[in-house]
Amino acid sequence: MNPDEPLGATAPTPPGAPVPPGGPAAVRRRTLRQASLALGTGALGAGYLWHTDPHRSGQLLIPCPFRMLTGLLCPFCGGTRMAYDLMHGDVATAFHDNAVLLVLGAPALAYVLVRWLAAGLRGRRRPLKLTARGNAVVLGIAAVWMIVRNVSGLVG
Repeated sequence: MNPDEPLGATAPTPPGAPVPPGGPAAVRRRTLRQASLALGTGALGAGYLWHTDPHRSGQLLIPCPFRMLTGLLCPFCGGTRMAYDLMHGDVATAFHDNAVLLVLGAPALAYVLVRWLAAGLRGRRRPLKLTARGNAVVLGIAAVWMIVRNVSGLVG
């Protein structure tokens, strides 16, 4: 042991690896705190949505600002109805509400979040960010989906 090294020092990190402030234990605690907050907030939202049918008018739900301003469906329009239908086991109606969000968006989001959570629980930071190519793919799919559903008249 090197006498100049402080007691309790951790093993050196590989070259180029970011050293998280507070070490792996702090990353685990932060990840668990963020995941718990997101899960709790999501559970509250899901509990409210369970009893609020977005297919009926007059429900207290946040309207789409893009649709309010333009009259067009944005790529996410129908997402609330889709979530409601999935919670009630109606996959066919959820697909009709927003097919691309159901088929591509939900699995992609689940994949990213599981990877983030797994890395965080191992004490490694994994920022939730896309590369330039990832941004281009997501924006391209969203733009094509928005155009297709507005031109074809697909309900959303």
